[in-house]
Amino acid sequence: EAQLVESGGGLVQAGGSLSLSCAASGSTFADYAIGWFRQAPGKEREGVSYISLSGGNTYYGDSVKGRFTISSDNAKNTVFLQMNNLTPDDTAVYYCAAGVYGPLFRLHYYGMDYWGKGTLVIVSS
Repeated sequence: EAQLVESGGGLVQAGGSLSLSCAASGSTFADYAIGWFRQAPGKEREGVSYISLSGGNTYYGDSVKGRFTISSDNAKNTVFLQMNNLTPDDTAVYYCAAGVYGPLFRLHYYGMDYWGKGTLVIVSS
C-alpha cells in the first residue's frame, strides 16, 4: 500500500527557515508528481509546490515563489521542501501528496491519489 510520510515541521521565528521531507513508499512513483499543500486554520487547502519525479518539472504558488525550493531524491523516493524567509502567513499544516503526472496535471487536491498525514509549521512573529 502506498504511503507518504512527512517530517521536518516545527516552530520557527519569522525570517527563519525550515526543511520538510516527504518519504514515499509502497508503490512505484516514477510517473507521479509529488506536491506540497498547506492548510491554515479556517482556510482552504492551498497548493504550494510540486515536482514531477520523472522529468523534474517544478511549480510554485505565487505566495511562496522565490522563498521555497522543491527538490527530490528519486533513488529514495523522497521530496524536500526548503522554506526560507518564513512569515507568520506560512503557518499551516503541510501535507505532501502524490498524483499521476501528465500534460494536464494541476496541483489541486482532487487530482492527488495519495496523501500524507501532515506536519505542522508554526512561524512566530
